[in-house]
Amino acid sequence: MSKKNSSKNESSYNQIMTEKIKSQGNNGKSNHHNESITNNNILDKDFQLRALRIMLLARNIDNKAMNLLRQGKTFFHIAGSGHEAIQVAVGLSLNPKKDWLYPYYRDLAVVLSAGVKTFDFFLQCFAKEDDPATGAKQLPCHWSSKELNMPTQSSPTGTQFLNAVGTALAMVKKGKHNVTYVSSGEGTTSQGEFHEAINWASREKLPVLFVIENNKYAISVHVEQQSGGKGSSIEAMMSGYENLFHKRIDGTDFNESYSVVQEAVQYIKEGKGPALIEADVVRLFSHSSSDDQKKYRDHKELEEETKRCPIEKLSQKLISEGNLTKEEYEQIKKEIVEEINSAADLASQAKDPDPNNAVKNVFDESGLKESLEYEKSKPSGKPVVMVDAINHALHEEMERNDKIYLFGEDVADAKGGVFTATKGLSTKFGEERVFNSPLAEASIIGVATGMALSGLKPVVEIQFGDYIWPAFMQFKSEVASIRYRSNNEWSAPVVTRVAVGGYIHGGLYHSQNIESIFAHVPGIYIAYPSNAADAKGLLKTACRINDPVLFCEHKGLYRQSFATSPSPDADYLIPFGKAKIVREGEDITVVSYGVSMWDSLLAAKKLEHEGYSVEVIDIRTIIPLDEETIFNSVKKTNKAIVIHEDTFTAGFGAEIAARVSDNCFQHLDGPVRRIAAKDSHIPYSPILENAVLPSREQIYSGIKKLLEF
Repeated sequence: MSKKNSSKNESSYNQIMTEKIKSQGNNGKSNHHNESITNNNILDKDFQLRALRIMLLARNIDNKAMNLLRQGKTFFHIAGSGHEAIQVAVGLSLNPKKDWLYPYYRDLAVVLSAGVKTFDFFLQCFAKEDDPATGAKQLPCHWSSKELNMPTQSSPTGTQFLNAVGTALAMVKKGKHNVTYVSSGEGTTSQGEFHEAINWASREKLPVLFVIENNKYAISVHVEQQSGGKGSSIEAMMSGYENLFHKRIDGTDFNESYSVVQEAVQYIKEGKGPALIEADVVRLFSHSSSDDQKKYRDHKELEEETKRCPIEKLSQKLISEGNLTKEEYEQIKKEIVEEINSAADLASQAKDPDPNNAVKNVFDESGLKESLEYEKSKPSGKPVVMVDAINHALHEEMERNDKIYLFGEDVADAKGGVFTATKGLSTKFGEERVFNSPLAEASIIGVATGMALSGLKPVVEIQFGDYIWPAFMQFKSEVASIRYRSNNEWSAPVVTRVAVGGYIHGGLYHSQNIESIFAHVPGIYIAYPSNAADAKGLLKTACRINDPVLFCEHKGLYRQSFATSPSPDADYLIPFGKAKIVREGEDITVVSYGVSMWDSLLAAKKLEHEGYSVEVIDIRTIIPLDEETIFNSVKKTNKAIVIHEDTFTAGFGAEIAARVSDNCFQHLDGPVRRIAAKDSHIPYSPILENAVLPSREQIYSGIKKLLEF
């Protein structure tokens, strides 16, 4: 599907609007400009009229969208009415051809200032196929534009802050001098990821402009119940950061807003650090079309808020100074309403989305991963343990691709990772490309996502699977959905290496398996190698494909002799979704991965002496799953058992068993069985741990019992 809006409806709309703009004396210029305007221009009549026009456009789009919803023609809207002054001040201070924008869902005036078209807004409002931001896959008011350096936006509050920091970090790494803008309401500053973002940006003096649009209400919760800053101020709460420019302003006053934004941008461009502006604004509409603020806000308060309307402030200023007559003002409003009505009418007639596209672009469909040459050599080097094979893969891929940046907790030398998987990398490639992150998992994944959106290839380490959960919001709501929700316009192919698994007496918080939970998240590939050669081949593939990968490394296998294999060469790649038949057999199929695969193999060898022929399959990747190899094996052996280390209930084995039952039922001579850990946390005592995790005896007995069925 085209992302360039080449429909007849848009062509008609553009012709109409080109004539309108010319007739208004704007010489066909768009709302945004390419170079920052100096402070001397703040009193310029034409500049203020341009700002007023954008503010009126945003306000009347809000009005139109709400009317359409009341008429039952659309489904959702979230208004920015009352926020326009600070938003236009930001939009006219940045250059969308150089700077990056991470606006939040209320930032209509920002995106209009940057160059988003009225027609494009209504394509999204009506959920049309040619909606350039999402292809009708997201709610309205979720902005996205490759042309304007505006990455696709999601609904969760606060996730965008770390992404913006990642993009700013990437720009610094690339030697580019620009600004990354990111915004939210005051309620979102209660989220930990906001504070993590401020911390990272301030510590490294990154060029980020944080704008907090404080309308005092997070839906119905007042800022006094949200912020611990002095006077409930976000800016006051941030005052302890040494490198952070911070000011609180009247965000309904355009001139004040523009002046302070210019000051903040100058501070950023001088390399002094990030800036935070807390803009006091008013929320003239309810939180969203699903809310009614009259239920929880006093009538007198709403009346007072209306008196602070930013559009009334600027228009009355221009009129009082003789720069605008009341008649001219009414004419501008009339023209804008006509523009909006025309755009809405044409957008309503545009093509609806094709249901066949509903599941497109969950993963990369470009053919890149299919074009790679896999397993073109046989591992034949010196025997290598798994952790060293991973280290070699990282060295080789970083040497091959200078866009790879590696970071995480303790990954730099002399530590080189808690398991030494990253040993030597910072020494070889420098701390610009290999560096330690703060001890904050959400920061690691959020920053990596922003770097990936800018075109880099982050390969990050989460020290233990047990500690990945603070980052789960970034995985689920950002990394996994970016390609889908932007309709293939953006992608975040972050590679996340993580140590998982038990049998090392690590207790509850150093023994977890996480694959089944992440397998439930569409958009992330999951690898789980069981030996050195597979680990190297799969990791190198992960570094080359254009999809996010969760790379599970069982720490119990890092240095196990039975997981050792001949070292593959630098071009050795293994495809995702291709299982390996580790041992051929005729009587039963064992499907497994990780440590359990090795225990299954030992059981198969023992059962061979008893006259049984056991086929063992190592699936190697959880997502995608090689169903073909599994099904073909089951059709041959007529029995299947799935064995893994994770819990029995809702472990990934349940998914495999269900698929085998669905597709191979007529070939089965017995039930599809599972062997897994007990539904328990993993205790520290080796005696207790052995009672929870599947043992070799349990695996042997379970396979034999099904053989005898």
